[in-house]
Amino acid sequence: MYVAASAAEGLSRWGVYRELPMAAAPMAKTTSFYRRNPLLDRVSLVRAKPSFSCFCALAGDDVFSVTSATQFDVDYLGQSTKGDLNVKSDHLDSFGLGGRSALEGPIEEVARAEAGEAEDLLRHLGIPGPFSSRYSPRGIFCSRTLNLRSISAIGYDMDYTLMHYNVMAWEGRAYEYCMDNLRNMGFPVDGLAFDPNLVIRGLVIDKEKGNLVKPDRFGYVKRAMHGTTMLSTRAVTEMYGRELVDLRNESRWVFLNTLFSVSEAVAFMQMVDRLDEGAISAEIVPLHYKGLYKAVGKALFKAHVEGQLKHEIMSKPELFVEPDPEMPLALLDQKEAGKKLLLITNSDYHYTDKMMQHSFNKFLPNDMGWRDLFDMVIVSARKPEFFQMSHPLYEVVTDEGLMRPCFKACTGGLYSGGSAQMIENSLKIHGDEILYVGDHIHTDVSQSKVHLRWRTALICRELEEEYNALIRSSSHRATVIDLINQKEVVGDLFNQLRLALQRRTKGRPAQTLAATNMDNQGLTETMQKLLLVMQRLDEKIAPMLEADGEHFSKRWGFLSRAGLWDKSHLMRQIEKYADIYTSRVSNFLHYTPFMYFHSQEQTLAHDSYSWYQSQFNGLMLKTRVKPEDLPVKFTDSNDGH
Repeated sequence: MYVAASAAEGLSRWGVYRELPMAAAPMAKTTSFYRRNPLLDRVSLVRAKPSFSCFCALAGDDVFSVTSATQFDVDYLGQSTKGDLNVKSDHLDSFGLGGRSALEGPIEEVARAEAGEAEDLLRHLGIPGPFSSRYSPRGIFCSRTLNLRSISAIGYDMDYTLMHYNVMAWEGRAYEYCMDNLRNMGFPVDGLAFDPNLVIRGLVIDKEKGNLVKPDRFGYVKRAMHGTTMLSTRAVTEMYGRELVDLRNESRWVFLNTLFSVSEAVAFMQMVDRLDEGAISAEIVPLHYKGLYKAVGKALFKAHVEGQLKHEIMSKPELFVEPDPEMPLALLDQKEAGKKLLLITNSDYHYTDKMMQHSFNKFLPNDMGWRDLFDMVIVSARKPEFFQMSHPLYEVVTDEGLMRPCFKACTGGLYSGGSAQMIENSLKIHGDEILYVGDHIHTDVSQSKVHLRWRTALICRELEEEYNALIRSSSHRATVIDLINQKEVVGDLFNQLRLALQRRTKGRPAQTLAATNMDNQGLTETMQKLLLVMQRLDEKIAPMLEADGEHFSKRWGFLSRAGLWDKSHLMRQIEKYADIYTSRVSNFLHYTPFMYFHSQEQTLAHDSYSWYQSQFNGLMLKTRVKPEDLPVKFTDSNDGH
């Protein structure tokens, strides 16, 4: 329970709440108060003991029961029912408003009426409905159905997950340290500056050719940049037309999984330019792109290992971290719903403690600290090996970070190293009972999914910008699609006439009697006109396709798309490994810890045709028109649109 202890403005807006016993407090209003109050960072909160039993105390232990881990079933979507709330059988005939009689009748009618009343009540309570949360830049998007009620523990990464860095500040300083190290190694770096617009997450470095490429979901390269110069469509086709990006070939391809990759990619592409210019001598590095990439990686690694960068960030975190007041409250909701919260980070103890204090403590009620949120904290976890194998476990026993060997983790502990299996054994929960949330496709999401079958959530802050960019681009994309459709219609006729001409030259009849009877001049002139129209359409469409996605990135287009209709390689990785994905952890606050996330229908290439056929068949039944009486449209298209 939370009540405001100060801030008259907040009290007048949200209503004055006396500190009441938990059973007497209005839960919905109390929850809305601390969750949605925009003055939260100026309001002192009084906090009662958090417990999952609060709800039962409020509603009555004798009315509801919670499905336990030993009594759960599986629902029709294959999801565990563990954590579901149930009405006890002896109360089914005695609850208010007419009891079970209020729910009599066909369930379709009952559900429709209840859904309408639910929407009205949500509006009355001032709580956003599920659709307003889902269809927004800060929605949580579902690739694979996930029942949060069945989740017993939620693990979190820290960097770019529980805290978001200012990319220009953090990656800019990492870049500068990298450049200093390269200069000390003899590289010509004068005149270079950090330019984050050169790259986006999800691109792939080709160490063999010195390129940065954007592949589609199948691995075909759609856009490419050599050094800092974008390559033409023709050059991309000539270079990559007969090969696919295969991320398993780590000796050649490097996937930019996270925003931490930005500084490295910018430095490497700029060094490629210097190598091509002949400004780098063979005495410094082997004169090939693989050797150059290794040198850049070594310079950046040195910046991290020496600790200068992290020391600077720890001394002035306000310059590098973008605070999110809602994030601690989202985790507080989950904790009080009975979820065990875990922090699993590769960062060391001192850095983790300093940054979490800065990002969390000032937004938590009373004297609660960030450690109070988590049932277990693992620093220096060494992911992704953390999910694959065991490492020695140490307990951090002092504020100075002194450690001692440890053989078993306990709830409430702070540890260094260890393994994911150690966590499972300690908490006595396994596999799909655990949700892990992180920003790195490989280190956080894919490895916990592949090796442990944990449920997964990916944090990708750029989704907010992309969502809005897609809206701003909707008119442009609609125009391109309309032009492509026009070309398809013109092209259909041209192809049919071309076939008729081909058959005519071989002395065979055309497809129809009318086509056979066309005179040669009329056939030729019509084909000439159609060909000119298609050529002009191509001249119009080509630059518009190049500009598609420029509201997100002028060089690379949209994060999730490769071309007008296909998905990017990054998006394919997200769909494959992340059950849900969203822009920031605090977006959980707009849902509840009991949310049932449903994946959306996945469309296939033939879906639009089958839908058209169903409409066509309906028209036949209504009008009694025979199909042979309608004009038939010939098409060579198979793009599903």
